Amino acid sequence: MSSSTLPSYGQTLFTHGSSSSRNEANGTVAESTDGPILVELFSSQGCATSPTAELLLSRLARGDFQLDAPVIVLAYHVDYWDHMGWKDPYGLSQWIVRQKAYVEALKLDTMFTPQVVVQGRAQCVANDEDALLSAIASAPRFPAPTFQANFQRPTSKSLQVTLIGALRTKVDNNGVNVMVALYESGLVNDCPAGENTGKVLSNDFVVRKLEKLCNVMDISAKTTVLGTVTFTLWDGFNSKKCFVAVFVQNNSNQIFGSQNFQLPDDI
Repeated sequence: MSSSTLPSYGQTLFTHGSSSSRNEANGTVAESTDGPILVELFSSQGCATSPTAELLLSRLARGDFQLDAPVIVLAYHVDYWDHMGWKDPYGLSQWIVRQKAYVEALKLDTMFTPQVVVQGRAQCVANDEDALLSAIASAPRFPAPTFQANFQRPTSKSLQVTLIGALRTKVDNNGVNVMVALYESGLVNDCPAGENTGKVLSNDFVVRKLEKLCNVMDISAKTTVLGTVTFTLWDGFNSKKCFVAVFVQNNSNQIFGSQNFQLPDDI
């Protein structure tokens, strides 16, 4: 099945999944600053303090706080607490690699949960409401890309996402990666063991898949970027609970724009 249509653009940079404020040292020049702020949570059902952070981030995304900018929240469940008596059903070792990259980029001593990283530039303990809101308030904003999305199901176990649009950020020869995350909300699990024994755990924004759409360099803010990623789906996939986030990230792990899509119900 497929959903959505793709517009036509003038100048096109075609890259298949296999692309004002000034920040030229990091490879970008942004044409405006009206886009959302990307908030990334590193969490685990095996961590006693993560459920509080999960609730705080859910409140944040649904608008319980008066923010000057919209936010996109992504939650990566790490698996390094799985030995504590409860295996997180959403935990993946690849998210440890992502968290470690932030630890190195932000010059931290260690990884921990729950941790929040804001725009790839600042971090705090994720259940510290004041610190979280302060990090968001002081985060730089960048234009949201203008991608249009086409969704197809080549097989019952796969989802293909084709994106076309402009980054709205000039990119120099240092380049950036355009990343696509498939995430799921409204997940509820009983936890019969581990640090959260006896609790009912609610999880939103859980990243199930993350792929690189493309790498681009030396393009204008208006250059059209086109690419496709294919996600392998999990058992129980429910499109009504799933979303796609697209974000632009440089080699220093800083975010330079993000955009969000809800999957069509009929995909």
